[in-house]
Amino acid sequence: MRYLLSFFLLVLLVFNCSNKSDSSKKDYKYTNDLIHETSPYLLQHAHNPVDWKAWNPETLALAKKENKLIVISVGYAACHWCHVMEHESFENDSVAKIMNAKFINIKVDREERPDIDQVYMHAVQLMTGSGGWPLNCIALPDGRPIFGGTYFEKEQWIKILKDVSDLYENDPDKAIAYAEQLTQGIKETDLIALNKNPEPFTNSAIVESVETWKANFDTINGGITGSPKFPLPNNLSFLWRHGIQNKDQALQNYVSTTLTKMAYGGIYDQIGGGFSRYSVDETWHIPHFEKMLYDNAQLVSVYSNAYLVTQNQLYKQIVEETLQCVERDFLDESGAFYSALDADSENAKGSLEEGAFYVWNEAELKAALKADFEAFKTYYNINKIGFWEHDNYVLYRTKSDTEVSEILNVSEAALQEKLKNWKLTLLKERSKRKPPRIDNKALTSWNALMLKAYTDAYRVFKKPHYLEMAIKNAQFIKDKQLREGGGLNRVYINKESSINGYSEDYAATIEAFISLYQVTLDEAWLTSAKDLMHYTLEHFYDEGTGMFYFTSNLDTSLISRKMETVDGVIPSSNATLAKNLFTLGLYYYNDDFGKKAKQMLSNVTEDALQYPSSYSQWLDLMQNYTKPFYEVAISGSEAKQHLYEFQTNYLPNVIYAAATSESNVPLLESKNVPGKTYIFVCTNGSCKAPQTEVSKAIQLIKY
Repeated sequence: MRYLLSFFLLVLLVFNCSNKSDSSKKDYKYTNDLIHETSPYLLQHAHNPVDWKAWNPETLALAKKENKLIVISVGYAACHWCHVMEHESFENDSVAKIMNAKFINIKVDREERPDIDQVYMHAVQLMTGSGGWPLNCIALPDGRPIFGGTYFEKEQWIKILKDVSDLYENDPDKAIAYAEQLTQGIKETDLIALNKNPEPFTNSAIVESVETWKANFDTINGGITGSPKFPLPNNLSFLWRHGIQNKDQALQNYVSTTLTKMAYGGIYDQIGGGFSRYSVDETWHIPHFEKMLYDNAQLVSVYSNAYLVTQNQLYKQIVEETLQCVERDFLDESGAFYSALDADSENAKGSLEEGAFYVWNEAELKAALKADFEAFKTYYNINKIGFWEHDNYVLYRTKSDTEVSEILNVSEAALQEKLKNWKLTLLKERSKRKPPRIDNKALTSWNALMLKAYTDAYRVFKKPHYLEMAIKNAQFIKDKQLREGGGLNRVYINKESSINGYSEDYAATIEAFISLYQVTLDEAWLTSAKDLMHYTLEHFYDEGTGMFYFTSNLDTSLISRKMETVDGVIPSSNATLAKNLFTLGLYYYNDDFGKKAKQMLSNVTEDALQYPSSYSQWLDLMQNYTKPFYEVAISGSEAKQHLYEFQTNYLPNVIYAAATSESNVPLLESKNVPGKTYIFVCTNGSCKAPQTEVSKAIQLIKY
């Protein structure tokens, strides 16, 4: 199939028709409809001369009525190369004339409509073998794609527009035949078969899979060998757990190296906290400067859990500074978190430039830091190591605090005081610059990831503020995004909630609510998680495969209804939902939930073991079956204190239920004894003799 598609792509690119129309002789009235949208990304394009329209039934009906091809252009507000293509092509009058004359042009915010992005991204991947953003597809009037790619230079884009429109005008049967083949390929991409004869899950199979995966590890710089380097918190989270439960010290060292090198790198904002999307090099030095909420949320969770084991103060610092960044730059007064900070910002000349807000030249640093500049220079490599371009430096560490304190001949305590002052000084200086544009829409799934980050940070560091932030955000989701009838909306912007949620939104919210229950003991959050799971089963579950569709059965159908199983920058919705079914099945003694979770995992086991880096959260679930897994139930007046004591340990194979009195959670039923606090360590509802001391109860828990 791929060879056929690639061949046809070549035909399209070289196709030339002698009967070309001269669109330059006509004048077109531009009626860009995006001015009526709320998405920050769509509004960025609202004044293009292209007659952009939003994806909606009216636009799709117009394409069919006028029998015009559709340009489907997908991006997001913080995307640097989306801005580049906009400037080169979509702001160009001559390009706009061609697009407006020959096409119905639709702009899509991939974060608002990941369902549309999934379908056409699969099309581009089938055609080209890769994908990315901006994503540009040309489709038949009924939405079936015939051409696609990512970023195109202006002349390339003009030629593509002309060649594809000429093909459709002069040989429509060929275009339709190709669209039929490609659409069939899209539908087959994510087909999941019900595994009717599952094999037992084995730890040895996971170990073997991870051993194969290790061939790609960069044990010097962390991450995966080569460049660019992405944080991939899903993978780090699983590998950390796997390394500890299997006593693989080399794997633990690898994850620690990765976390440390990222914390030292330019991918981490050394002055303001928070992580950029990725680094363009193999040493984490030069980032692609956009900051995404989902990266920072998941990394807070990873660093928190790593701290529990290592007690590495650097990891605690990263959590604290990242959450400070989130509250400074992403927080809405409602308790919601915005989606992203742009990679681009205005430079001193007033032009948009990638990274302009974050980089420093030597003169600026000397003026701000004065006598302390030389020490700062040593710490952050204001030299050829830290140099980037245009006389600018991206702050970058290569030595530990201990090493630097020895070089500077100061105590580590004195160095820490200097660091604090440097960051405050430069943060103040930086605040005088024009900040990056912000994508101020709040997405339910990404907010749920940040909610879980706060619960993880609270569980580890016991800072009351973290719990306050978690509860405030959870209340936002419940008050603003939860509809009557039990469904979730996906988007919140300008105090309005909209767009029916996707399975990703339900998966992340259920997981976050379970996590919040485990630190608050407020059973309302666990009940909400269960209710959302029932809703998800009603509207997303497919009995034939035992998996969940990405879109609700209440949504308007696209050319393909996808099932998301591959973990990306956030866990796949099916992996998270399977983990949620496993957990809720234990809390509520719900065998049906448990059976569904096991069936889902069985359906993807072969792929998960063969491609572990793309299925790490499935392997995390598999670890629940191949290693001991426990329910810890605590009942009595000292339940909360005992719970806190438990949570000072890294126990990835435990869920907690606790109450100071009688509880409605089945896992806690008949476990309350007046005047006593008992700890029950259970496996699948079968409990060992109750304990009164946490230390003795922990001895019953094996890895």
